[in-house]
Amino acid sequence: MAAPPALHIRARALPDGEPVEWWVVYEGSPDEHGPRGRLSAEPVPGAETVFGADGFGGWVMPGLVDAHCHVGLGAGGAIPMDEAVAQAETERGVGALLLRDAGSPIDTRGFDDRPDLPRIIRAGRHLARPKRYQRGFAIELEDEWQLPDAVAAQARWGDGWVKLVGDWIDRDLGDLAPLWSDDVLATAIDAAHANGARVTAHVFGEDALPGLIRAGIDCIEHGTGLTEDTVDLMVEYGTALVPTLINIENFPGIAAAADRYPRYQRHMQALHATCVDRIGAAREAGVPIFAGSDAGSAVAHGRIAEEVQALKGIGMTPTDALGAACWDARAWLRRPALEHGASADLVCYADDPRTGTAVLANPTLVMLRGVIY
Repeated sequence: MAAPPALHIRARALPDGEPVEWWVVYEGSPDEHGPRGRLSAEPVPGAETVFGADGFGGWVMPGLVDAHCHVGLGAGGAIPMDEAVAQAETERGVGALLLRDAGSPIDTRGFDDRPDLPRIIRAGRHLARPKRYQRGFAIELEDEWQLPDAVAAQARWGDGWVKLVGDWIDRDLGDLAPLWSDDVLATAIDAAHANGARVTAHVFGEDALPGLIRAGIDCIEHGTGLTEDTVDLMVEYGTALVPTLINIENFPGIAAAADRYPRYQRHMQALHATCVDRIGAAREAGVPIFAGSDAGSAVAHGRIAEEVQALKGIGMTPTDALGAACWDARAWLRRPALEHGASADLVCYADDPRTGTAVLANPTLVMLRGVIY
């Protein structure tokens, strides 16, 4: 099978809006999985123009990033592999071509051999204590001092990230409470860093945050319990935040179902009511914020455009909100954007994708590894 001819794209590039031209070239013959194209800044005579044939009226940017996503996870835990493939295809359909999988109970590493599926950065399995997270989601550790070894194992298994459950309801207390002591967290996060991985944690409430941040954690997921003090700590330690705002909209329903735990119920309602102010304060203080939908259990896949829109509600400019799901997120995750020699993973829009969800969720062209979908 011969390699396909070179392709050509002409558009305005985000974030700066400058006119650009890119060529997609294919080296050698396609393997059994199909062609794999790379971007070239050098003109290729005779290339087929697949976007921008009439000039620079459209827009091009790197493939979108969902920085909190769960491929292979459903409402009850692990799902069959064909359903996991369908989840990944849904993300590809909206232009989300790089997914940070923040915990999954199934092994999707075989997806790396499928060039038709988005790239996944895996955090391995959630790590939790017994009965302190959703059933079927996590590896549950009987002794908290098992955490450092478990973190090291997940760091070696994954793609540079490890996911902890930082807090969850303690049924004896009837409210959110931390899962780990500060000494354990410091040892565990050091173990991850020694194995070349960064660490993130699910945190809803206030009490788990100081210990996690001071232990050197790299990112906080959700962060609805941020206070002025913990925002200052995040700035001091350089901790990032992925607030998953569209999932936080589920808090009232979670609270309504918790009649047995009125204290927890009130707490979740309060966290929902103050979320915009708390996350907005983190943005104003300079905490790095990235877009993640939390797709996979309570949130359907393919909703990253809605998360970008929600980030505007905490004070982000349209350009910064989009960057949190694109070029800025790629830099944070240490993955290339649009550059010579990079994989041809990009999205194109006839209209400016910063204008809102209707445009961003419906790209005119999605290209993954040089193949148009």
